[in-house]
Amino acid sequence: METRAAARFVRISPRKVRLIMDQVRGKKIEEALNMLSFTSLKGARILKKLIDSAVANAEQNSGVDVDSLYVKRVFADEGPTLKRWRPRALGRATRIRKRTSHLTVILDEM
Repeated sequence: METRAAARFVRISPRKVRLIMDQVRGKKIEEALNMLSFTSLKGARILKKLIDSAVANAEQNSGVDVDSLYVKRVFADEGPTLKRWRPRALGRATRIRKRTSHLTVILDEM
């Protein structure tokens, strides 16, 4: 039985969080959480929290055994971009794009 969890409007670039997602895709839950807890990147903390939420959803709604779960799909879609300006020389300005992500984790039983 598939279980999902989503985090929307997360203030991290999709490109940065996809690097971490590639490492946990297809892994068992215990192995994925262990890997994320020893990764020092910002996206690892966010992804670990999201996987914990998906595990709690599976336990609460479906009543599945947590030890039999694995990460079936995990992906990051691009959210809205916050646009800011940085002053530059000679009165010019440069755009700063603060990107956001919509993260989704789908777990399934082995």
